[in-house]
Amino acid sequence: MQKCIFLDRDGVLNEDRTDYVYKIEDYIIPEGVVDGLNLLKKAGYLLIVVTNQAGIAKGLYSHEDVLNCYNFLQSQCGGVIDDIYYCRHHPQYTSESLLRKPDSLMLEKAIAKYNIDTTHSYMIGDAERDVKAGIKAGVKTIHIATGKENTNLADYRFGSLWEASKFIVDNPTY
Repeated sequence: MQKCIFLDRDGVLNEDRTDYVYKIEDYIIPEGVVDGLNLLKKAGYLLIVVTNQAGIAKGLYSHEDVLNCYNFLQSQCGGVIDDIYYCRHHPQYTSESLLRKPDSLMLEKAIAKYNIDTTHSYMIGDAERDVKAGIKAGVKTIHIATGKENTNLADYRFGSLWEASKFIVDNPTY
């Protein structure tokens, strides 16, 4: 079985905006993200992005736009991310979906595909819906406190992905 870090996108891997991030020129990677991803990869973690992308359902951008941003991130971090799962649904525009966080189907699909050991894995996100998805999937949860949203549900709380990455590597569960 493999250990994994599930990563929310907006607010964790790139700066969040009030509108949607779907253009590479708007995809700003915060300081420490690339180093944090590489630290986690060197420690033997799978890195899997799980992100709600309701802008697709709203007709604001396309699947290709999401993948272009993902490929840009991969080019900046040396291709260390193993996979991306994204939910294109929104209940007010297309349909309800168990893929959409706070539900956990994106994580559950990855757990099955990659034979992930949930007891040695984490969900890192900046919103309570990310934490709830991690709890439902049975992984430890980390809230990146950007000031956008607070939650008391997470197992741990840090100010950045870099801080969370150092904590995970310095406190192995194996």
